[in-house]
Amino acid sequence: MTQTRSQHTPVSEIRVRTYNKREAIAGYLFISPWIIGFLVFTAGAMGYSLAISMSDYNLATGEIAPTGFDNYAGLFEDPKVALSLGNTLFYAILAVPFEIAFALLLAFVLNRVGRGAGFFRTVFYLPRMTPTVATAAMFLLLLNGNTGAINQFLRIFGIEGPQWLIDPDWVKPSIVLMTLWGVAGTMVIFLAALKNVPVELYEVSALDGAGPVRQFFSITVPMISGAIFFNVIVLTIAALQVFDQAYLLFWRDQTNASPESSLFYGVYLFQQAFRQFNFGFAAAMAWLLFVIILLITLVQVKVSNRFVYYEGDNR
Repeated sequence: MTQTRSQHTPVSEIRVRTYNKREAIAGYLFISPWIIGFLVFTAGAMGYSLAISMSDYNLATGEIAPTGFDNYAGLFEDPKVALSLGNTLFYAILAVPFEIAFALLLAFVLNRVGRGAGFFRTVFYLPRMTPTVATAAMFLLLLNGNTGAINQFLRIFGIEGPQWLIDPDWVKPSIVLMTLWGVAGTMVIFLAALKNVPVELYEVSALDGAGPVRQFFSITVPMISGAIFFNVIVLTIAALQVFDQAYLLFWRDQTNASPESSLFYGVYLFQQAFRQFNFGFAAAMAWLLFVIILLITLVQVKVSNRFVYYEGDNR
C-alpha cells in the first residue's frame, strides 16, 4: 500500500517537500552559531553557576566542595542582601517611569520635527554612544554638591541644590539622572511606534472636538501600547541589574565611605565574587535575582493582557 500511495503522490508535492526540507536545514545552519553560543555561553554558564551556588568554590585550585543550600540560606541571613535588593527595587520603581516619560517626550519632539529631522535624531542618539566611564566622569562633575554645574544652575533661581552624591536621599535620583542620559534606544522604539499611528485617527478625532490631551490618551497611548509594554519590560530588567552607574559613581575606589543607599544588588554581588572571592554565595545571589526578574516579568506580561493593544487582535 505504501508503494501504491507513493506512486500516486504528485511530483509537485514531492518537490515542495524536498524544498521545504532543504530550506529548514539551511535555516538551522544559519542560526547554528547562535544556538552553539547560547548552549555554551548562556545555558552552559547558567548550569555551571547553579552548581557553584550549591558549593564552596575555590578559584585558585578550581575545587568545588558541595554545600547544599547553605549559600541560599545565607542570603536570608546577610542583612546587606536585603539592603541591596531593597535599594535596587526602589531604584527600578523610580527610574523606569522617568525613562519611559523622558524617552516618549523626546520621541514626540522628533516626530514633530520637519526639516533637519535626521540631524536632530543623530544629536539625540549620540549620548547613547558615549562610553559609560566617560558618562560617569561627566556626571561626577555635574552632580558635585558644591561646584557642580547642576547646583550652580539652580542657584540662579535661588535654589540651593542637594548634595547629590553624599545625601542618601538623593543618591538614587542622581543615578536616575545619569540613566536618563542614555534613553536614546528607548526613544528610537517610541519614535518608530509613533510613525505607525495612522494620521486619519487624529484628523477624525479633531473633527469630533478632541484636544491634544484627549488624543494622547485615547489614540496615541493605545496605539503605541505594544512599544510601551516592550520598553517597560526591557527597562525593568535593566534597572534590576543596575551596576555600572552605581559602581562608577560610588564604589570604584574600593572604600567604605559610600552611602549604603548606593549599594545595589549588582554591586554587592560583584563585591562578593571578585573582592571576597565568595563565588558560591555570589552565584546564589545571581540565581535569586534571576527568579525575582522572572516573577516580575511574568506579572507584567499577565497585566499587559488587559492593557496592550495589538493590531488585528480580536480581544
